[in-house]
Amino acid sequence: MEPNRVANQLAEVAFRIREMRGICGFDEAEMALRTDTTPEQYRTYEAGMADLPFSFIHKCALAFGVGITDLLEGHSAHLSSYTVTRKGQGQQTAKEPGIEISNLAPLFRNKLAEPYYVRYAYDEAQQHRPIHLTTHSGQEFDIILSGQLKVQVGDHTEILSEGDSILYNSSAPHGMIAVGGQECVFCAVVISGEKIDEPLIRQSIVQARTSEDYVVKPFINAVEDEHGALQSLTFPNADKFNFAFDCVDAIAAKTPDKLAMVHLDHNKTERRFTFGEMSRESNRAANYFQTLGIKRGDRVMLVLKRHYQFWPAILALHKIGAIAIPATNQLQEHDFSYRFNAAGVSAILCTADGNTARQVELAESDSPTLVTKILVGGSREGWYDYDQEVQRFRSRYERGPDAPCGEDLMLMFFTSGTTGYPKIAAHNYKYALGHYVTARYWHCVHSDGLHFTISETGWGKALWGKLYGQWLCEGAVFTYDFDRFDAADILPLFAKYHITTFCAPPTMYRMLIKQDLSKYDLSSIQHATTAGEALIPEVYRQFEAQTGLQIYEGFGQTETTLTVGNLIGNRQKIGSMGKPIPSYDLVLVDSDGNEVERGENGEICIRADKNGQLPCGLFAGYYRNEEQTREVWHDGLYHTRDVAWQDEDGYLWYVGRADDVIKSSGYRIGPFEIESVIMELPYVLECGVSAAPDDIRGQVVKASIVLVPGTEGTEELKKEIQTYVKEHTAPYKYPRIVVFKDELPKTISGKIMRNRL
Repeated sequence: MEPNRVANQLAEVAFRIREMRGICGFDEAEMALRTDTTPEQYRTYEAGMADLPFSFIHKCALAFGVGITDLLEGHSAHLSSYTVTRKGQGQQTAKEPGIEISNLAPLFRNKLAEPYYVRYAYDEAQQHRPIHLTTHSGQEFDIILSGQLKVQVGDHTEILSEGDSILYNSSAPHGMIAVGGQECVFCAVVISGEKIDEPLIRQSIVQARTSEDYVVKPFINAVEDEHGALQSLTFPNADKFNFAFDCVDAIAAKTPDKLAMVHLDHNKTERRFTFGEMSRESNRAANYFQTLGIKRGDRVMLVLKRHYQFWPAILALHKIGAIAIPATNQLQEHDFSYRFNAAGVSAILCTADGNTARQVELAESDSPTLVTKILVGGSREGWYDYDQEVQRFRSRYERGPDAPCGEDLMLMFFTSGTTGYPKIAAHNYKYALGHYVTARYWHCVHSDGLHFTISETGWGKALWGKLYGQWLCEGAVFTYDFDRFDAADILPLFAKYHITTFCAPPTMYRMLIKQDLSKYDLSSIQHATTAGEALIPEVYRQFEAQTGLQIYEGFGQTETTLTVGNLIGNRQKIGSMGKPIPSYDLVLVDSDGNEVERGENGEICIRADKNGQLPCGLFAGYYRNEEQTREVWHDGLYHTRDVAWQDEDGYLWYVGRADDVIKSSGYRIGPFEIESVIMELPYVLECGVSAAPDDIRGQVVKASIVLVPGTEGTEELKKEIQTYVKEHTAPYKYPRIVVFKDELPKTISGKIMRNRL
């Protein structure tokens, strides 16, 4: 190791020790006692002015109640089942004169023992001096790999040769030197005697289901094992696929009376649509749009909340080849103006509800590309009236030989970033196929079920749960066009409509568990899922306790379909994102682009050049912005900028956005872990953890907390929260700053904006 790097590492470790001493409330004299050093020696080590002996670091870790990895690397170990360390790849824990020690399991957490590879140089002068003795808790097992070792335990002395071993209580004074004229190499196992606290793992094996003869079978090849777990997924003929023709129209031809959607408007007026009706209504819309001048390649924005008209309208655009751009009605004038110009929007279908149409009109003067305005659910001067006019058109629409499909652009989403202007993620016609796994293996949609995803149509999540995958599986979707989420209003609908599968973001699950769920009949729900942000384990536990249902977490982005998920047929690990989806080639990389070992934090990336083709579901790039595309898509990888680690079973565990990782006193701290601990407290409604600048530590952990109504945010409560975090995770992760807020800043899609906390 280079001298500068060694010096920097020494300084970082010393700084972490000093920081932990302050957190634990120990003075230098007490730490000197705990580490069997003099106060002067301790101060020298803590100041980073001398090499740190292994025994000193080990005793510091014991005193602080953390692993050695926490002090050496600045983050906790992750793996809990097994770990492999290749020859020469251990974590160097000490390199004193004549002594080299490497940890052989630095990535394994909650160890009952610490294994080390130790090399002692032969020193003639040591042969004539008393052996230096030390003590530490637990027991130690040493086995000689080469050379000879003289070991003293109390008053007893043994000389061990290759293959010999010794086990002793390390609380007894002990020490060792190499003898026999050559270096000694041995394996030392320090046994603490502490019990392992294994994470909660649920075995959720679902029996294999009979493969259904879907109309899209020519486009999807899914291979399952005997438990129904997805093993591989390919998409033959994807280059010819058009969702509107090859799925919706095909189902309509096979079973025209099959239920496609149950829709409730804001007054709970019920409408039911069959696939035959969806096919015909989309044909009318396609013919109507073409008479308005909408053509292939045109960008058309859809701001339709949860209105039923969204479904035939977007199918119509798919048939024409116009590019659909879903957007939320929460946009204001400047939002519309930016989006119209960035995407070159030529037409918009807009809700008549509220003030949205007026905001569009205000933006119109700065948007020269916008020529066609269509209003849904009402009439307004200067706008076409969709509901009145579309019914005049014929319900047949012929698919031409050059109909859009495959690599043609189908869909665009404006990303909901926390900084800068939203980017435009462009997707082709293969995108819809990518959602087959979303619906069948994650949502567990089946052809005679009714799926309910909360999202409104302005967000990408709606197309995850309200359209593509569900209809690929020939299942029906449930839609309630509410204006504001009210758990007490929505919960009775599950029993009334016999909703079988359900998906909502963690925020809404938090709202649900605040209700007395025992008052509602939720027996129809067979499967529950969540995505959008990491699920806090406490929310999982409370929901299961009240309903008996486990929540299956998944991960993806606006730029992708479901990328990682807890899929049926596999055991579920609570708190994990799940395993990579077989159709994506996923890899975790460090800041230099090198693949990390299991147990190490790395950025989630997707190999974008698998078999020379993009995976079905991965975006085609950011529209009209090659520079932004290159920032995230280079060296054959799409960079998600989300950080996770992978355990020994292949499950991924979320850490946070790359920009959200907190660097404090040499430690790298993911905000999600701390948020999860704080959310265990019954008086916490919402929590966001961020970095706050600090002159000494660089950054410190800051927790912004919304309390449940009726709880007073006192200084005593802040200290209680800080103490709780210290006791339930590594102490250095506790929030030095705790602030109470009425609400947390969120993106327009509802995600906490940590950069504004």
